[in-house]
Amino acid sequence: MAKSTPLQSKKQRPARRSKLASIALITIGLLATGGAYALFTTSATADTTAGSEQLISQGSKLFAANCATCHGMNLEGTKAGPSLLGVGAASVEFQVSTGRMPLAQSGPQAQEKPSQFTTEQTKALYTFVASKAPGPGIPDKTYLGGNGNAAKGAELFRINCAMCHNVAGAGGALTQGKYAPALTGVTAQHIYEAMVTGPQNMPVFNDKNISPTDKANIITYLKYLDQNPSPGGFDLGNLGPVSEGLFLWIFGLGTIIGVTVWLTAKAN
Repeated sequence: MAKSTPLQSKKQRPARRSKLASIALITIGLLATGGAYALFTTSATADTTAGSEQLISQGSKLFAANCATCHGMNLEGTKAGPSLLGVGAASVEFQVSTGRMPLAQSGPQAQEKPSQFTTEQTKALYTFVASKAPGPGIPDKTYLGGNGNAAKGAELFRINCAMCHNVAGAGGALTQGKYAPALTGVTAQHIYEAMVTGPQNMPVFNDKNISPTDKANIITYLKYLDQNPSPGGFDLGNLGPVSEGLFLWIFGLGTIIGVTVWLTAKAN
């Protein structure tokens, strides 16, 4: 049998890749992937930052023209209005989009009215205010769909809200000319924002008091009331036994007295 020469043995051996070459290839791959990701995220961040800066600039101008007289140029507040430092985007969105701010006139309570700002202007205002100090943000749409537990929401509403807003959300009078507004037809976002910011005389219900899920349950209950009118007929404003008793006293007893007088007069 012929013996293989050293040259033939070298040709028959499979070529081995150097360990350094493998490491180099892996390093090049990682650098390429990381570089592409960094470039993409930097571009996205730059676009977001530029958009935010534009909103803040627009909001600053709107604030100076419409709000600074009462709240101060630096949101520090004045004798005519409270500080807005730390109120968050949710508070500004609620007050501005419901027309409560700017105030039309001084009074015990800000009145709801058509907003004088567009949606984009409102966004610019709350972005500007939120940029000055942290505070409650715009609520996640996950909790605004009205698809929570209505029964649980009704229980929470009776415990925490009904003493002012009425068990059916019809609203009610408070002291010194103030009142708890009716909740009929109020948007889910505004209900949530009111709970986390406590406008007017309303207490603040943060996530430790009422969790976001339970806030969604309360919203579900209120939306259920909107979509299901009173099955008993005329609800008399959902004001409870006082209005019902007054109705019976005036119309029921009045009718009985009228019939009695008519029968007596006819007999005579």
